[in-house]
Amino acid sequence: MSRPILEVIALDAADAVAARTGGADRLELVSDMAADGLTPSLETFARVREAVDIPVRVMLRSSDGFGAGGAAELDALCAAAGALRAEGAEEFVLGFLGEDGRADLAVVDALCDVIGPDARWTFHRAIDRAADRDALRKQLADRPGLDTYLTAGSPSGVDDGLATLLAEAARGDEPGYEPRILVGGGLKLKHVPVLLEAGIDGFHIGGASRPGGWDAPVDVAAVRAWREVLGG
Repeated sequence: MSRPILEVIALDAADAVAARTGGADRLELVSDMAADGLTPSLETFARVREAVDIPVRVMLRSSDGFGAGGAAELDALCAAAGALRAEGAEEFVLGFLGEDGRADLAVVDALCDVIGPDARWTFHRAIDRAADRDALRKQLADRPGLDTYLTAGSPSGVDDGLATLLAEAARGDEPGYEPRILVGGGLKLKHVPVLLEAGIDGFHIGGASRPGGWDAPVDVAAVRAWREVLGG
């Protein structure tokens, strides 16, 4: 197995520097964690990109939940994505469901058209709310740039989703299952050995990097503890 990836949620440049210092391999850059992470400002992205040299995946999400809202909201989100791309963003995080619980391909494709086929992106934890996880993966199987699913295996977190994560890891050579599994959402250090043994090499932390809560900055020692357990 290659070196496990540790991705840390960052809200600003100070978070980014702390995460990098602690050993993070990549950042997920968001704003407003009260809404579970929305698109950051262009200015925040520029400051983070200047502060660190590790990959930054930028959230494309304008409101709480897993829908894109109306046409005006989607237009605004596409405009934000285009501005971030022009500013130098090369990696993104997105995920949208329709009312039927299937992937909202119209929204996904609209954003993919803006960021371009050479951009890499993660389909985030919307998969954990999908009506059918397998069907969603197959819906998205041919989308350019999709290389990662951020998932806990369950809406309620890794404790309940562990069996699903292990089962999906075993299907890695099937259509729709090639993207990396990036485990996040209630992820705990105790889960790591079991996930590594199954061949899962992607780990995503948010609150675990902030012992003081979301009002506190990323803690270098907390990130370093995860890096040491993951090795590499």
